[in-house]
Amino acid sequence: MPDVVDRKTRSRMMSGIRGKDTAPELAVRRFLHSKGYRYRLHVGGIPGRPDIVLRRLKSVVFVHGCFWHRHPGCRFAYTPKSNIAFWEKKFASNVTRDRLVRRQLRRDGWHALVIWGCEVNDRGLARLLKGLRKKSDGH
Repeated sequence: MPDVVDRKTRSRMMSGIRGKDTAPELAVRRFLHSKGYRYRLHVGGIPGRPDIVLRRLKSVVFVHGCFWHRHPGCRFAYTPKSNIAFWEKKFASNVTRDRLVRRQLRRDGWHALVIWGCEVNDRGLARLLKGLRKKSDGH
């Protein structure tokens, strides 16, 4: 199926997608700050350049977009109808990279948490908080 917009328009649309300071990321940051957590953002030198780094807890938080990181079973993790081979390769490399980054973080002694864009709600944020508290209690 051909794209509904021309290449130039599609390129402009795709370039507008940001990897930092997304709405879900900002919501997670506001939530953590309101609970008294202090953190750094997008710290280089840590595998995967996590969205949120809580050094005192040796924990990191990734706020993953469901589309780009392929949230299993999520309605937002659809595959575009055009250029399917490109998208499948792109998504597979993203998922593989995410898995390798989490493995490296564990080896380096970091506690990695992932919250999906569609989970930035009361239940998802409560689960994130539980994961951080578990870590801060020494488990």
